[in-house]
Amino acid sequence: MNPLRQKMVEDMQLRGLSGKTQDAYVRAVRQLAEHCGKSPNCISEEELRLFFLYLQNDKQVSSSTLTVALCGIKFFYEHTLRREWATLDLVRPARKKKLPVVLSIAQVRRILEHIRHPRYRVCLSAIYACGLRLREGVHLQVRDIDSDRMVVHVRQGKGAKDRYVPLPHSTLEMLRQHWSIHRHPEWLFPAPTRAGVPAATAKKPMCPSGVQRCFKVALKESGIQKEASVHTLRHSYATHLLEAGVNLRLIQAYLGHSSPKTTAIYTHLTRAAEDLAAEAINQVMGDLAWWRWPTSFAATDLSIGPSMGTGCCPVTDKRWGPLSAVAPSPWEDTSMPVRRAMRSNTSITLVATATVPSVNMGRLSCGWSSSRTCFCPCRTFW
Repeated sequence: MNPLRQKMVEDMQLRGLSGKTQDAYVRAVRQLAEHCGKSPNCISEEELRLFFLYLQNDKQVSSSTLTVALCGIKFFYEHTLRREWATLDLVRPARKKKLPVVLSIAQVRRILEHIRHPRYRVCLSAIYACGLRLREGVHLQVRDIDSDRMVVHVRQGKGAKDRYVPLPHSTLEMLRQHWSIHRHPEWLFPAPTRAGVPAATAKKPMCPSGVQRCFKVALKESGIQKEASVHTLRHSYATHLLEAGVNLRLIQAYLGHSSPKTTAIYTHLTRAAEDLAAEAINQVMGDLAWWRWPTSFAATDLSIGPSMGTGCCPVTDKRWGPLSAVAPSPWEDTSMPVRRAMRSNTSITLVATATVPSVNMGRLSCGWSSSRTCFCPCRTFW
């Protein structure tokens, strides 16, 4: 290993970063070196600036990818090389707040039914039933299952935090049946072994990438048109619990969230909450009647001045007056899509306005009218 890379890895270990974070940071610095064609300690600040512009404008990477690259490169230059560059403080990826994809209970069942491999089906069922992350589900151990208290002990989850989550009775029976097949002393989901080699001798759990591939195949075969992943099962778990009336604070503890704001995002995804909100809005607004003008108005031939404050159109100098004075009774109190009609014996263009409030307006044509519509410039002041 390159001495410079070794020093960066040691600095990250001292900082207490997880193995996956260390790999991502090292990968970001390696991509920078490959782009510039030189060792990262020989790269100038201007070259670093051009690299970030390349990621944003040319490669158009996502905000999360750009954030990981920025954090890794910033750690390398500020902590390993002890360089304080203003460019590292200038780069700020735009944060996009997207709502996660959620599957319905029926859709989750349909996907699980299309999984043929028993170990993958049991693992994904446990991930959904307990709201686990992919790595947490794959690394479940026999000692983590507490059948007396009916809980699962999640060890060293995200952020190196332990937590307990409820264990459904059906899931416990499913895990017992699956374990009875391989009887591994440590792992619930041991890695597959070669033919003739007992599964109980596996040295590690099965690979998470195999679970992801199996889920994608089942998703496609189920015909569900959603961009779902294994993590979608976790989102669906939280949403279904919230719809069932489980307290948001308990869901936060089950998911292992540090902040209630992270868990509160699921309140935007619950169908039951949206239906209740819509029902409450309809009840509050149900007796609200449309405000109606007391009389209808029309433009008459009385010219009393160009000011809008005097009730005149500033273009035609025609005062607004009661429509009944110039319009026949069928036009009064009519609510309908906009229609226009010309009266042959007068110079009045009648316009029935749509929706709210239900008002009939008449306007004097300026001579710019046709048999279908009036092109009077005062139309712009309606």
